[in-house]
Amino acid sequence: MVDLAAGWTERTVRVDGRRVLVRCGPHVEGAVPILHVHGFAISGTSLMPTAARLAQRAWNVVPDLPGYGRSESPPATLGIPALAEAVLEILDALALEQVVLVGNSMGCPVVLEVAHEAPERVHRVVLASPAGGMYNQPFVRGLWQLVKDATRESPAMARTAVPDYLRFGPVNTLRLFDELVRFPSQERMLRLGVPALAVIGSRDPMMPPPWRVLEVARLAPDHVTLAVIVGAAHAMNFSHPGELSHVVGSWLDGVPIVDDPDEPGESRVLQVPRG
Repeated sequence: MVDLAAGWTERTVRVDGRRVLVRCGPHVEGAVPILHVHGFAISGTSLMPTAARLAQRAWNVVPDLPGYGRSESPPATLGIPALAEAVLEILDALALEQVVLVGNSMGCPVVLEVAHEAPERVHRVVLASPAGGMYNQPFVRGLWQLVKDATRESPAMARTAVPDYLRFGPVNTLRLFDELVRFPSQERMLRLGVPALAVIGSRDPMMPPPWRVLEVARLAPDHVTLAVIVGAAHAMNFSHPGELSHVVGSWLDGVPIVDDPDEPGESRVLQVPRG
């Protein structure tokens, strides 16, 4: 069992009849709960640094989706739509009518699919290092971007990622990654009907070049905000939890997104202009 922050507990819920582990922060009255959706082949453990920092503002929930981490595996690897359905089942099991969804990497397409299928359950969406779509194609290119990112992440990330990747297995990894790079993340985001915040890292090899990011930002509806954490790679929820939680909190509060001078490190937070 991974050590949890003070006030956090673990419980299991049933998703399609199988046990799913859920980490739950302290209850906070009067705030929309925040549910975090982890990335490709990894567990919710990678999201705990950011979730712990957001725990004072809302009830935070961090599951291991079916087949990941310490949750029970289904007979076959779940694709993006099935993982989105699993998220909705988790919401039902926890009696959560509406939430803020915070996704990382593959968790972003899952979050977008939840918002597409059940927008009434989604209050707001945060897309941290969104993956999938044209820039991660073809498959070989996407794999190379993933390998390149590994050299840019904190060494501490390996202690979380390697056991999760080994448990998920190479066959599941290749099958799901192929679906991930073909998922129309950009199209889903441009049609998103709820307020959204997309946060990208300046050192993330999974992201398009800056000119393409700005081009997509100009196409996005007014209720989509785009921000950059300078110095962050793909796993920003783990490597830059202070900066990311500050950006998310500022956006939820409706205040300008600026750098947090109290956070150590070289990262700066910039809001990307659109229009």
